[in-house]
Amino acid sequence: MDKNFKTDSMNEVFEEVANYFSLLCEPTRLKILYAVCNGERSVGDIVAQVESTQANVSRQLAMLYRAKILARRKEGTLVFYRVDDEKTIDLCKSVCGRIAMQIGGESMLAMVPPAVEKRPQVN
Repeated sequence: MDKNFKTDSMNEVFEEVANYFSLLCEPTRLKILYAVCNGERSVGDIVAQVESTQANVSRQLAMLYRAKILARRKEGTLVFYRVDDEKTIDLCKSVCGRIAMQIGGESMLAMVPPAVEKRPQVN
């Protein structure tokens, strides 16, 4: 290792990385990312898939939106969410795939959505 390498020069980066991973450490947020990873979904659809309360899902969606992991659009009274940060989804898929393989082998790994090349932007 380079003897000139100093971790204190990376403190701000380490803090931001810790904040980033803290967003991904909550199971409901991971379920939400799973729900929207291959396409835009309405809040109602997300609530149904995640099997949580509307209030809890809305709170978690707001956190993911503020972190710019998800984007949203309104259509009348409906709100739709979609992936805005492909790299975060790729990271989640990679980690979920690894854990799924450890827990249940190929059958569980098949439940992890494959990487999607590029999703079209919705305006």
